[in-house]
Amino acid sequence: MQHTQSVWPMYVSLKKVEKQVGRWTSSTWELDSVVPASQASEGEGQLVLLELYLDERASYRLNLDMDNPMLYIVCDELADGTWVPASISADQNVAAGCLEGDTPVLNMAMPEAVACWIEAFITRHGEVEISAHRRKHVNRRKELAEANARRS
Repeated sequence: MQHTQSVWPMYVSLKKVEKQVGRWTSSTWELDSVVPASQASEGEGQLVLLELYLDERASYRLNLDMDNPMLYIVCDELADGTWVPASISADQNVAAGCLEGDTPVLNMAMPEAVACWIEAFITRHGEVEISAHRRKHVNRRKELAEANARRS
């Protein structure tokens, strides 16, 4: 299965790691491997799609502009506590939303090939202006404070 302009299929496998914390044993899940579907052999892991969306281009740009761009693997947690990879995203907001909803998320450094592919997607569909909602509120408060100071 080859990737397209907006979908890159990957095989993701996870491993359960037992760690000793003091006297207690703790179990955590970690990424074992992430392999593009075109390079994977049968049984390499769970087939998961990294899909790009037009309305997330600003988030992709923010991620690519970071010192260490990341990919986020969103997992489903089964009744027995096993984590199963469900999707991959390059959008930090998707990962944050999942974590707020108690959905497990693992992260990994973004491979250079994926970063170039996302850059091409953004270039093909155009840059989106990044609006800083919080900044608008800060500016508005500052302007109101200045206006009140002039009236006094």
